[in-house]
Amino acid sequence: MQFYRRLTAIKAISFDLDDTLYNNRPIMQSVEQQMAHYFTEKFAILLPELLVEPKQVFNRRFWAPYRQQAIKAHQDISHDVVRLRFESYRLGLLAHNLSAEAARKEAQAGLDYFINLRSDFTVPKESHELLASLSKAFPLVSISNGNVDTRALGIDHYFQHIYHAGFQTGNCHDESEHLLKQKPETDMFSLVCQQLDILPEQLLHVGDCGFADIHGALNAGCQTAWLPQYGVGKSLQQIPHIELSLVSDLSQLIRKA
Repeated sequence: MQFYRRLTAIKAISFDLDDTLYNNRPIMQSVEQQMAHYFTEKFAILLPELLVEPKQVFNRRFWAPYRQQAIKAHQDISHDVVRLRFESYRLGLLAHNLSAEAARKEAQAGLDYFINLRSDFTVPKESHELLASLSKAFPLVSISNGNVDTRALGIDHYFQHIYHAGFQTGNCHDESEHLLKQKPETDMFSLVCQQLDILPEQLLHVGDCGFADIHGALNAGCQTAWLPQYGVGKSLQQIPHIELSLVSDLSQLIRKA
């Protein structure tokens, strides 16, 4: 653990999920391959003309134009990766002459399959042990731009609150939707502090991305712990409070709590 700024009193810790508590790159590489195979089998039934030579590959490049179409049509949809993926699938299927109802149905089926694959892996034992220990000393929350299912991963019980960027429904008295923007926007950091009733500087945010996590949390007035272990996050734009070699380095904070 390397210190760049003096840490002040910490009353809660927030965690990014992907590439912080586990290595997400090989997971997503496998998922994208499986999704391409999934749609190859689907199109063999629905639109076999797409599978004649040269065969179409249903990878990111295939869906990219429909993703951009969805973003152009819905200004804030890029903050909601679940809705954006659904719309990309739906628009792509519509463009290949499926009916509106069939496109909606198959887009939802594809999204459901993706989310199941997305959360079908094992979180490292070290991360479980760290979260279990820290949760006895601090309130923990997760703040993610992604769509992994913490319940499926078996880590949801460590967190008092779980936040994902995107459109959120209201409570039972307010069913309207509101948008939580992706990090580095400060929406989720501010909501954490509001719901835990703490000051921003009393929250330590842990994440791998120098832009989304560190820049975002610092702009929200929070303390920061940068974990570049897996080498996928964007570079630093501001100096974090501490740098971690391993996420388990945070266990040292328990002795100081």
